[in-house]
Amino acid sequence: MSTPWKPRTLILQHEDATPPGLMTGWLREQQAAVDTLRIDVDDRAVEPRDYDLIVSLGSEFAAFDDAIAWVPREARVFEEAQRADVPILGLCFGGQMLARVLGAKNFRSEQAEIGWLPVRTHDPALVSEGPWFQWHFDSFTTPPGSKVVAETDVGPQAFIAGRSLGLQFHPEVTPEIMEEWVRVYPHELRAEGVDPDGLLAETRRRAASSREVTWRLLDSFRDSVARR
Repeated sequence: MSTPWKPRTLILQHEDATPPGLMTGWLREQQAAVDTLRIDVDDRAVEPRDYDLIVSLGSEFAAFDDAIAWVPREARVFEEAQRADVPILGLCFGGQMLARVLGAKNFRSEQAEIGWLPVRTHDPALVSEGPWFQWHFDSFTTPPGSKVVAETDVGPQAFIAGRSLGLQFHPEVTPEIMEEWVRVYPHELRAEGVDPDGLLAETRRRAASSREVTWRLLDSFRDSVARR
């Protein structure tokens, strides 16, 4: 890029176990001013117009479950950001929330996706075929007016809506994050017949290549989506 982006960035984090991971290093390279809001425990009001980028991370909860007090609050933040034309980057739960506020249907999927899985990409310059790390039980329909750029048989994996990008997978994942997820959510792995040791080993083995493809994705998002 010709000039540093230096985006004023709001990160929406939903639990201790879902930190920004690789996003932290990439945002540091962008010389971003980062404000992290633990929206599950901090109910302070935020003004999306004060930011150049909003990043929403993963969550164990569903983007359609308004019984969780912070879920409708986050939906309002997204709606206000959309009206103000502030780019949103949604990761897993964040991608589902972006789809929701754009008018898509969110629902419990008949099939979970957990593991390092390839996607069918229609724009490999933006989203490569992966494999990308997946850990989700919910899915969504294509939001009206958006462009699906990657998918699997289960559902959309990446879509563009204006200057925002919604992802179903986790480009931010690191071995440290995976260690915590395996510790906190072992019941989910048991229910799906996923070997936690194998998942950890593969994540460690892929750490360097995962960082490389994540950087390409985030750089492309910056240049071809958020700043266009």
